[in-house]
Amino acid sequence: MTDRPSITTTRLRLRPLRELDAEAFRRMTDEPSIIAAVDFLRAPFPLADAIGLIRGRGDGGDCFWGVWRKDDETLVGTVGTHLREGAELEIGYWFSSSARGQGVAGEAVGAVVQAVKGACPDRRLYAECRPQNTSSLRLLESLGFRADGMDGARAGRKKLTLL
Repeated sequence: MTDRPSITTTRLRLRPLRELDAEAFRRMTDEPSIIAAVDFLRAPFPLADAIGLIRGRGDGGDCFWGVWRKDDETLVGTVGTHLREGAELEIGYWFSSSARGQGVAGEAVGAVVQAVKGACPDRRLYAECRPQNTSSLRLLESLGFRADGMDGARAGRKKLTLL
């Protein structure tokens, strides 16, 4: 997954994060609202953890896409894609508070979903979301994800599958 080409949208530039992005990734992720929402992140978010996420499991099945505005060098978000057992691919994301409420997440996640569908047409895409996270639920539903009645692998989350 990490050998994917860059993606450009109307307002954004996306590419797989590299180790040289680790400090920017750490800074962007180290927001209390992000740490609280993502169960596998520690506070404060250490550089070693940022590097570990960028490296993934070492099998090429994980990719954290960095999201930048076209006119700025500040990392504003990430979209993770993770190959799972069988024919599934999980997608997840988080964005800095400076990017929220502007459609940046929808634009970025939508672009990655389209790229992954093109590269992995036989994979079923899904996401996990807490039911009370209405912003994230609306974003996923706007992209065609629907609750499939299954609990997510993480406590308190529901699974949504791309139809």
